[in-house]
Amino acid sequence: MVGNYVGYVGNAAIGVSWQIFLVVIVFISSLFTGMGVLVARFTGANDADKVNRTVYQAFLTCVLIVVCIMAPIGYIASPGLLTLVNTTPEVQAEALPYLRTMFVFSFGMLMFFMLGGALRSAGDARTPLRLGIALTVLNITLSIILIRGLGPIPAFGTLGAAIGTVVAGATVSLYALTKLFAGGWVVQFQRDMNWRPDFTIIKQLFKFGLPTGLQGVAMNLGGVFLLGFVGSLAMSAQAQAAYVVSYSQLFSFITWTSTGIMGATAAVSGQNLGAGNPDRTARAVNVAACFGLLLATAIGSLFLLIPNVLLRSFGIDEPVLLELSIELLRYLSVSGLFITVALAFTGGLQGTGDTKSPLYISIVSQVVIPLGICFAFQNFGTLDPSDIWLAIVIGHLSRATLSVIVFKREKWRNIVVDLGDSHPTSSLR
Repeated sequence: MVGNYVGYVGNAAIGVSWQIFLVVIVFISSLFTGMGVLVARFTGANDADKVNRTVYQAFLTCVLIVVCIMAPIGYIASPGLLTLVNTTPEVQAEALPYLRTMFVFSFGMLMFFMLGGALRSAGDARTPLRLGIALTVLNITLSIILIRGLGPIPAFGTLGAAIGTVVAGATVSLYALTKLFAGGWVVQFQRDMNWRPDFTIIKQLFKFGLPTGLQGVAMNLGGVFLLGFVGSLAMSAQAQAAYVVSYSQLFSFITWTSTGIMGATAAVSGQNLGAGNPDRTARAVNVAACFGLLLATAIGSLFLLIPNVLLRSFGIDEPVLLELSIELLRYLSVSGLFITVALAFTGGLQGTGDTKSPLYISIVSQVVIPLGICFAFQNFGTLDPSDIWLAIVIGHLSRATLSVIVFKREKWRNIVVDLGDSHPTSSLR
């Protein structure tokens, strides 16, 4: 949408900003992974009180982090972060207001992620789907109006996309918050609950969530430095735009569906462990990986068969940019098979409480290997766009392989969850 009204510079600005923003957002969202581990386990054990307490403590901790840390520091650090990834002056001019808006006003979106994770971990996948559809429709509608302008509303260009995103997230999250207090969902905030911080629960959130946060930071820092390599190419603006559209946008049809599978796998894995059925956990992860492969194959086929149609929907018609984007899609059609398997088995590990193994796997496969390949080509030869695309595929292949190997070792069967006020839950019953 931005590409049609602002051009590929706008696409590059959003892609670069989003990559930087994800480094922070994924770290904060790690609390929700810790929350998901606890909620799924307590749901399997049929302990509704602990489910509600856990979700509230995650909400409270998230509010404090966003208001006191992310918003002020993100606003101040935005210019330096954009310089770090070698953005051209024209891209940085579009990216700076977008990035600052996302840092300061993104709590609504984080609230949406938290509620979606809590509800899915508690066994309700339909409500997050409805909220997600409402969020998407509202985001698209607002973005169309704010990017191009309508009547007395001026055209905000790239900034309009950020405004649309944060307003849509805030609106949906406000509605969801009222529902939490009103009751009727599998998770709810009861008026007679303890509203003060419970540091025992918060400690458990960080215990299981912090490794996931570090994993997300490592992966997204890897993405930021990968963008730095893209920015060092001769046609940096076109290459960054190709990366944004093909990888960050179109490839997200695979990564986001696979992330959904990962979330469902994590919920089912944790619930079965809480109910004392670890064998069912192992079977569920294998089924999820097979289902993900079917989806990745179908979407990847479109990358190979109709790339021009897909890319022109983003306003890409400049010859060099189009050629680079098509080339990247060919690599991603294969890479999608690996990433969907990796995410399915990552969900199995994280849902059972093993959040450290995915951290180590991600550092090796998403940072050391792809950046090492790019560094080698740059310093011992000539770094071309195809070398960066190949590094992405090899990174995803290594992540899938390591994730499968670690899960099959089944050390997750013995992980214990304990809030200190009752008998701990584990897979051993």
